[in-house]
Amino acid sequence: MTPSPAWPRIYLGVATTTMATLLLELALTRIFSVVLFYHFAFMAISVALFGLGAGAIFSYYLAGPRSAAALWGRLGLLSALNIAVTALVLLIVLDQHVSLQATYKNAERLALIYFVSALPFFLAGAVISLAISETVERVDRVYFFDLLGASAGCLLLVPLLNLTGGPNAVLTAAALYGLAGAFWYAAGERSRAARFCLGLAAIAAVFIGFNLRTRWVDLRFAKGERLQHETFSRWNSFSRVAVRGNAIFIDADAETDIATVAIDFLSPADRAEMLRSGPGLPYLVRPGAKTLVIGPGGGYDVARALASGSRDVTGVEVNPIIINDIMRGRFAQASHNLYGRPDVHIHVEDGRSYVRRSEEKYQVIQMTLVDTWASTAAGAFALTENNLYTAEAFVDYLRHLTDDGLLAITRWGFEPPRESLRVVSLGVEALRRLGAPEPWRHFLIAREGPQDATGYGSRDTVLVKRTPFTSEEIARARQPMHATHMPAVYVPGERIPNAFTDLLVGGDPDRFLAQYRYDVTPVTDNRPFFFYTVRSRELRSFITHHASEDVKINMGVMMLFVLLGASLVATAVILLLPPLLLGARLPREPRAFVHLAYFFAIGVGFIMVEVGLIQKFVLFLGQPTYSLTVVVFSLLAATGLGSFASRRLIGEDDRPLTFALAAAALVVALLGLVVPLVLQAGVGLPLAVKCALTVLLLFPAGFVMGLPFPSGLRRLQKTYPSAIRWAWAMNSASSVLGSVAAVSSPSTWAWLKRSTWAALAIFWLWPPYT
Repeated sequence: MTPSPAWPRIYLGVATTTMATLLLELALTRIFSVVLFYHFAFMAISVALFGLGAGAIFSYYLAGPRSAAALWGRLGLLSALNIAVTALVLLIVLDQHVSLQATYKNAERLALIYFVSALPFFLAGAVISLAISETVERVDRVYFFDLLGASAGCLLLVPLLNLTGGPNAVLTAAALYGLAGAFWYAAGERSRAARFCLGLAAIAAVFIGFNLRTRWVDLRFAKGERLQHETFSRWNSFSRVAVRGNAIFIDADAETDIATVAIDFLSPADRAEMLRSGPGLPYLVRPGAKTLVIGPGGGYDVARALASGSRDVTGVEVNPIIINDIMRGRFAQASHNLYGRPDVHIHVEDGRSYVRRSEEKYQVIQMTLVDTWASTAAGAFALTENNLYTAEAFVDYLRHLTDDGLLAITRWGFEPPRESLRVVSLGVEALRRLGAPEPWRHFLIAREGPQDATGYGSRDTVLVKRTPFTSEEIARARQPMHATHMPAVYVPGERIPNAFTDLLVGGDPDRFLAQYRYDVTPVTDNRPFFFYTVRSRELRSFITHHASEDVKINMGVMMLFVLLGASLVATAVILLLPPLLLGARLPREPRAFVHLAYFFAIGVGFIMVEVGLIQKFVLFLGQPTYSLTVVVFSLLAATGLGSFASRRLIGEDDRPLTFALAAAALVVALLGLVVPLVLQAGVGLPLAVKCALTVLLLFPAGFVMGLPFPSGLRRLQKTYPSAIRWAWAMNSASSVLGSVAAVSSPSTWAWLKRSTWAALAIFWLWPPYT
């Protein structure tokens, strides 16, 4: 029995370890997105869960008939070692230059990153597994502090990334491991070793301050290229933004140029020249329009609107660094204070969320190549979600147009077309939902710029009008298109032979979309993967030959399968190592494995609920960062409280546990029904109110989901105590698979979470196992 004076130190050791671990996991998603590609942000989640599960298996070698003091001292040693290991991982990852080319060298570098990055999680997994297995008599409280620390790590991530950047956030996790080591040594009454760990943590903290000034440990390579000639760079919680010349780079890849235009001093000829382009087309059709620009970036769309005579231009940009630090800060003079003009109104917010809550109507709503290759929401998605390009989003845009208003969207042109053709299919679907009888009369499409040999490089501008285009408006657009040699791709009433005409006036759009080579069907908020156009029947060809010219975008499809395979291997390793290496220590009775399957199912169910909710709340809370922070914190904190209350509410009787599992299934099912309604109704509320509402919505589900795990561990301790650490490993392993599965089928998130928890309830209710 652990002496009572040691319990507070044990609780603090658990909480600090999980705080450092979650902080490290989420910080690595940001670093992977910059150093590698956004496709690999998910890899950090897989790496973390794999390392935690493998560490739980390794903990069997660390356990034994030793004193409690010796055990806590060993956990202190592992934590102290993790300071150096975490710092080493950071140095190795920052020094890798990996491209998207399928070469052995890239494969070697990726393998190095994967397995090296798993080391700190491996050590943390061993620490947590041992701590829980040796404190089963108070597992409800220990698990509460486990989740409390993880939720604190989630809250810590955002301010750390904003203030110190990605590399320093990782170093902060290293310092926290040192602090955890001090708590473990203190629990074992080893004060000298505890002071030593505190000293290591202090040294790490001092180095973070030094690194903020010198950037001695910082990015050197990104996307396979050395970073050079950057005059400015800064991190926030969902991107790294840098300036080279007059170009702004997000995560060293997506680019937007600073508009170096003095609007007030332009001649009429200069103003006309600014509009001789695809993004200038809406202002030729509707000059002087009241305008909303979503994703204005460096400001060229704002400048075009002003050049056309607009006196009321609103811009909505999700990235505060671009607005506050660059366009209104250090580089304000480069743009002639474009975002400080009285006729320009800039908001830092997700564009879709702003439109949802706005009561204004505009004559032009414009989006020009709005996308970034940054990791999203939790950094846990191999495919890039984008809520700006869905059928529901297009309905929102059209509803916020005046009767003669235009929605203008510019996307990359391909041959055969993909992105711009999907924009048209989304427009058709939105017009159908709004009751337009002849959608083909509401479109006008132009192409700008030459294509290269692969069919890539031009830009298509799609104009969607709330009401049908008139002949006068068509003539007004045709004139500049002809003057600038910008060919018309689609004009109402003209039969231009191409896929756009076939879709709009071919007679059967559903059949056309089903037979088209690429998947350009309308995407929805439940599956907002606008950029991914590879059909399942073409997947093998794409993976083997990269048949799609937009390989960087559709590479996410391949990466999802690669990561799914890696996750299966990692899970198999975690599940097979115990019987192979530790067979004598594990129970051989069939019912023991049934109990272990229970923990596996809990892990799958929880991570699916979490991933699905993060995706759902992005639109409601306005930014991916807010969704990640509020949802994960709410679930972890509520689950921790459920764990804390599990002994009192569940006790040692199986019947209350059965009811708790049934309640989990019921509450999560209700959540799946209620959340969409609440999010739709409350999108216009103030952010603080929406955050509070999110916590209240998620608390009941999190609380009941916190009851089964500690209750199951207490039962396992009574019957098969040698399997405790394997149960923890299986829970981690199942989370690896669950996170990938949730991404693989996001449109079925509600069904998955309901069926998962329902299956758990049925499992405990099944007579042979009750």
